[in-house]
Amino acid sequence: MQDDICTAARFYASGAGENTARLLRHRMQAFWPRTGSDRILGLGYTQPFLPLWTRPDGPPCISARLNTPVTREAPAFTPEGIRDCVVTADRLPFPDLSFDRVLMVHALEVTQRPDALIRSVWKVMKDHGRLLLVVPNRAGWWAHSDDTPFGQGEPFSTRQIARRLSQAFLCAERHDGALFMPPLGAGHRRAAALAENAGHMLLPQLGGVFVIEAVKDVWSGVPAVTAPALIRAPRRIYEPG
Repeated sequence: MQDDICTAARFYASGAGENTARLLRHRMQAFWPRTGSDRILGLGYTQPFLPLWTRPDGPPCISARLNTPVTREAPAFTPEGIRDCVVTADRLPFPDLSFDRVLMVHALEVTQRPDALIRSVWKVMKDHGRLLLVVPNRAGWWAHSDDTPFGQGEPFSTRQIARRLSQAFLCAERHDGALFMPPLGAGHRRAAALAENAGHMLLPQLGGVFVIEAVKDVWSGVPAVTAPALIRAPRRIYEPG
């Protein structure tokens, strides 16, 4: 592990990270208030967020940490109802059509193959599956802070994200902003909550991250030119519970 990399595991173990996770959970829950018995895959680094949707009588959520310096470090503990593993971006070890919903946090911006990652996600999503994607805003403070995992990798604009999703046959339906407090103030719970509420109402495009929900386009398929990259060797399949 490189000393100059702020890993997600270390960040979310800190006070600022815990407060950041709380703010993001609040925004995510507005998108997905109920998921029923849906199978959920968390991709990138999602253990701070998956407990929103775990149920004692439901299937376990799968936390698939990407094998990158930012995300492969394991958390101190795994919450109940979550199964954890490490995966590579373009070879997800799950059967096709496995998941009703996919959550991606600290994923697209830190992988060297973002298009291959999105195509892999399309393959493991069920028909009419839904994707919730969190990415750093290119114009926001968080994308330029080396002290958070959002400052690692490549940030995006909403137009760039919509184009990548469209190319992978995912249709972006709605988006929102989050993390309006500068990173240095993220540990101040009350101030961060006030900034979050004000920013969400007045300037949602200036959030530190974008939260985007997309749906799988069942009338399209993975482009033929990408197929060799996806099938060049057998995949080890992990059955999600």
